[in-house]
Amino acid sequence: PRLGPRPHGGRVRCPIGYSGAQVDVHKVDVAFRSAEGIIEVCSMGAGVDFSEEKAKQILLAPEIDILVELNSGAFGATAWGCDLTYDYVKINGDYRT
Repeated sequence: PRLGPRPHGGRVRCPIGYSGAQVDVHKVDVAFRSAEGIIEVCSMGAGVDFSEEKAKQILLAPEIDILVELNSGAFGATAWGCDLTYDYVKINGDYRT
């Protein structure tokens, strides 16, 4: 998915909160990974500084992994998704944090 020109960890963390699962939001880490590399955008529930140029390289790749670490145990899961609709990308592509 295209998350706009600047990756926004809040857009990844928000659905976790809506899931109804008991999650300590102050422990959540978020990173984006592609063939271009990996970049952390959230550590222990807070945004971190990162290179926007490197983030752009990673997010322009055809396939992107969104890595979420809840830091709440030794469990794991994988979910697959596909590109988002044009209108969603268009609306959110102009959004900057």
